Amino acid sequence: MVHGRIRAKIKRSSLYTFGCIRPPVDLADEPHQFRGPGFSRHVCCNQPHLHQKKPLKYCKNYISTTKYNVITFLPKALFEQFRRVANVYFLLAAFLSLTPISPFSAYSMIAPLAFVIGLSMAKEAVENWHRFMQDMKVNMRKVRVHNGEGVFSLKPWMNIRVGDVVKVEKDQFFPADLLLLSSSYEDGICYVETMNLDGETNLKVKRSLESTLTLDDDSAFKDFSGTIKCEDPNPNLYTFVGNLEYERQVYPLDPSQILLRDSKLRNTGHVFGVVIFSGHDSKVMQNATKSPSKRSTIEKQMDKIIYVLFTLLVLISLISSIGFAIKTKIQMPSWWYLQAPDDAQLYDPANASRSGFYHLITALILYGYLIPISLYVSIELVKVLQAVFINRDLNMYDEDSGTPAQARTSNLNEELGMVDTVLSDKTGTLTCNQMDFLKCSIAGVPYGTRSSEVELAAANQMAMDLEGHDGHFARSSGQNGTEIELEVVTSSKVSLGTPIKGFSFEDNRLMYGNWAHEANPNVILLFFRVLALCHTAIPEFNEETDSYSYEAESPDEGAFLVAAREFGFEFCRRTQSSIFVRERDPSSQEFIEREFKLLNLLDFTSKRKRMSVIVQDETGQILLLCKGADSIIFDRLSKNGRMFEEATTKHLNDYGEAGLRTLALAYKKLEESEYISWNEEFIKAKTAIGGDREAMLERVSDVMEKDLILVGATAVEDKLQQGVPQCIDKLAQAGLKIWVLTGDKMETAINIGFACSLLRQGMKQICISTNVDMLNQDSKRAVKENIVMQITNASQMIKLEKDPHAAFALIIDGKTLTYALEEDLKHEFLKLAVDCASVICCRVSPKQKAMVTRLVKEGTGKTTLAIGDGANDVGMIQEADIGVGISGVEGMQAVMASDFAIAQFRFLERLLVVHGHWCYKRIAQMICYFFYKNIAFGLTLFYFEAFTGFSGQSVYDDWYMLLFNVVLTSLPVIALGVFEQDVSSEICLQFPALYQQGPKNLFFDWYRIFGWMGNGLYCSIIVFFLNIIIFYDQAFRAGGQTADMTVLGTAMFTCVIYAVNCQIALTMSHFTWIQHFLIGFSIIAWYVFLILYGMMPPEYSGNAYLIFVEALAPAPLFWLTTILVTVVCNLPYLAHISFQRSFSPMDHHIIQEIKYYKKDVEDRHMWTRERSKARQETKIGFTARVDAKIRQFRQMLQKKSSVLSPWVALAATRT
Repeated sequence: MVHGRIRAKIKRSSLYTFGCIRPPVDLADEPHQFRGPGFSRHVCCNQPHLHQKKPLKYCKNYISTTKYNVITFLPKALFEQFRRVANVYFLLAAFLSLTPISPFSAYSMIAPLAFVIGLSMAKEAVENWHRFMQDMKVNMRKVRVHNGEGVFSLKPWMNIRVGDVVKVEKDQFFPADLLLLSSSYEDGICYVETMNLDGETNLKVKRSLESTLTLDDDSAFKDFSGTIKCEDPNPNLYTFVGNLEYERQVYPLDPSQILLRDSKLRNTGHVFGVVIFSGHDSKVMQNATKSPSKRSTIEKQMDKIIYVLFTLLVLISLISSIGFAIKTKIQMPSWWYLQAPDDAQLYDPANASRSGFYHLITALILYGYLIPISLYVSIELVKVLQAVFINRDLNMYDEDSGTPAQARTSNLNEELGMVDTVLSDKTGTLTCNQMDFLKCSIAGVPYGTRSSEVELAAANQMAMDLEGHDGHFARSSGQNGTEIELEVVTSSKVSLGTPIKGFSFEDNRLMYGNWAHEANPNVILLFFRVLALCHTAIPEFNEETDSYSYEAESPDEGAFLVAAREFGFEFCRRTQSSIFVRERDPSSQEFIEREFKLLNLLDFTSKRKRMSVIVQDETGQILLLCKGADSIIFDRLSKNGRMFEEATTKHLNDYGEAGLRTLALAYKKLEESEYISWNEEFIKAKTAIGGDREAMLERVSDVMEKDLILVGATAVEDKLQQGVPQCIDKLAQAGLKIWVLTGDKMETAINIGFACSLLRQGMKQICISTNVDMLNQDSKRAVKENIVMQITNASQMIKLEKDPHAAFALIIDGKTLTYALEEDLKHEFLKLAVDCASVICCRVSPKQKAMVTRLVKEGTGKTTLAIGDGANDVGMIQEADIGVGISGVEGMQAVMASDFAIAQFRFLERLLVVHGHWCYKRIAQMICYFFYKNIAFGLTLFYFEAFTGFSGQSVYDDWYMLLFNVVLTSLPVIALGVFEQDVSSEICLQFPALYQQGPKNLFFDWYRIFGWMGNGLYCSIIVFFLNIIIFYDQAFRAGGQTADMTVLGTAMFTCVIYAVNCQIALTMSHFTWIQHFLIGFSIIAWYVFLILYGMMPPEYSGNAYLIFVEALAPAPLFWLTTILVTVVCNLPYLAHISFQRSFSPMDHHIIQEIKYYKKDVEDRHMWTRERSKARQETKIGFTARVDAKIRQFRQMLQKKSSVLSPWVALAATRT
């Protein structure tokens, strides 16, 4: 690549002040002295075969995030199944069914259990297989590996071993943790993007050792060998200690030579590196945790319900066994026809207690239908089908990347509807890591007419909200048309020409050389030159566009260079000592190439918060050009340099309100003698050896960067992912709390907070931080006391706040968070955080993200959701109750560790507010209905046994029992779980407050659970006693015969089938042909079974031989009883829902009524007003901004009316 070779000639290390400077060889650091455990790693470079056997055998580069493997699947999956209380009970019942004391045949107990367990395990296997396939996508990535004789060939990542030499090319991920040996730059510099690890978008500069620079070609590795002794695998991303033994010399290694797995090579043609840590030993995988086994809140509560039902089962079994023992002892001796005791000793009047014990076991099996065995498998099937609908939702399909949503595990579908707190990564999740130059302020004049995304969305939201008010504003503004106007934000819909990446600026005053006609053209010229010269980027000529593109360390820097190019100041070439810029002449529009000699570069650091270059122009004038944070630049202005400070400050505030990232630009003219004197001091500091070198450089730089003259300010839009502000606003309206956890610096995080409306003007920011000097000087105890004081003061400030509309935002950095997460302080920190409207944690490590997530989850006891896109988010994704990975951005680690994967953050709105709401209500209603129907069915067995002297006799045929849950009542309940919608998806999004039904658990609290159980109890009483009363001594057939036990059991069973299927029809709010068909099918299937079963020979059908055709169908009493019992069973529920809808309706009831009567069409004003009401009161998002604006307007109108009212009264008296 031609441009790569040109770039490689530049010694990048000479550009940097604060990093990448190698001391002279004779002054190099001494090798590290290893003491104690933790430093046993021994790597033989270019000799991977030595690491195939102990003691140097290390793990392969194969990674796995699956829950099971071939060996562990069976024991682990069985353990997962029998963690469920009901399955343990049915396993015991299946064993007991093999004994004579069982009331049912063995197959009727074992077959359903085997079916349920097998189906659940099959589902687990399929989901685990999908995870395995995603792992293999990563494991099968290719990289060039040295095979010997100086030849590199492609190998899958999974086949790389410790000691291998690999060649990684531009824009590839590093396959393992590598020691950098050399790069395409002759001084061994390379650029690394670590966004996948720490969330930072700025490129990091890595450098190889001087001794390995000669290894710059494939053939150079033919005879290469060396030994690395270093620390053992550990999760710390920012430290490394080791030594390289090479050519009989020992060289110390530090983190600047280490390339971590899952970071990406940028702006560098290629690098050579040797594998130090592979696979699960790599630092990024050390930060990951094992795939946790997550269970939803509803599933945990379901276990408690099973305990309640099991207690009921034991209770009625004890009653039954005691009753049987009493009957056996007192009455059985007179029952001559029983021949007591029997051969199996199951009933013996002489030993009634033993008979009672045997009967207890019989009763425990007989009444087992109180505990629904098919509940788990039905829920598993429903959740899989729900996951299919999530996967196929076109509204969550990203057309750009072709990526659909993916439910990677279906166990947590309903948990999506119960989320209280969302913890989000920033880079790649909220933002797309693309900066656009949007506005600027030069010489106190604002330029740029295009509005930011934040301004546009806020304006649209305000317009929508004002429509929902009662017209007060419209009427008021009609009286005084121009005095009070709403802020109107417009944007050019039509863009001239093709959109330019990184440049969204629109203002003809600066374009096409028109800037020369402005009031301060010299200042504008300096502004453009600062953009074109103050950077460390590399230009590349693009033949397709006939212009230059730039490889910069940060997206901001790239956006500035694109802007300079579009303004007519095109950075085109860089040498070791010069920067060349093609400047367009404003009058002739011709390009003139100008050379600026680069004398010094004072690079950006997070501590300095500024960057400067010292250049000499073609006239010999030496200039210092500086850009940085406005607070830093303003403090360094000279008295004569503050001419535009007031106007620029106002513009910076406006840009901040619009969610833009800002920098201030300044310059300083230098005399040659002044520069020479300063440069001597600078060179001394730059070449100094020792721990105070950086402090010396900082002092010397500080001397130069003073007495600056302000030029202006830039406003760059950190492009949020599409729909992020709207999504956050909708989630806030739904009552969710949103925390941002990012590895970025505090200023960047705050800018993004403003951009996505987590922060806004007027919100009180609580910044908890620890001074760096304090960390160095004071003891840990003093630092901790300072943090405690900050937290206490902040909590007190919130407590004393009297304004109900006041909003607080908590911002904390990683170093302070280390102390805040300690055991004795974390609950105070959490209490403060919960009281704040938004929380932003900056500079946090992956492990801290996981710790914060655990604190929120355990401290609040509420459901948490973590969302991220990089390997640094894996810990929090796995720690949260629900983990969501952003797919198609950077790497696949986050997706592989997640429970759900979406392509963009905006899809989270639909995933939670629509699918979460639906899934929660579906599963909750489904489980409640399941318990209802099994209680209604199971208790009839108890009543009949008591009615027949606690004999242990079942009133139902074995096949009836087997088919009840598996076929005859399972399909409608599955339809309820898959298709039920209380409101449509559009209504869910228009009325986000409906989501709060989930976090408040309105549909699965104990009140509702016991209500459904009570309904089942009532239904069982009606079914049994009405049938007994009707059939006990009534003539049933035409010949006058009364009903036998089979007829009674079949009639009762028919009533149960009708009652529970009609009940589910009343429960459903949303009907399609599928629900109609399945409810009808369930009832018809019962009759079909009766006919077919009755046609089988008596040795198979027993007493049910021709039961329907000959006995039941011809009897009008059977049909009348079925209708009567069904109506009586469902009357109370019908009365309950009628009363509730009339006198105490829930939110969705009101919406259903509005939609049914089409009020949303006929009365749009009412519909809009109801929409405005149906949102949680929030202090973040566009809605909060709009509400604040509306309050401001109301106050203005009140003041105006109070001023006008005396004059109106006076005019009235005169007339």
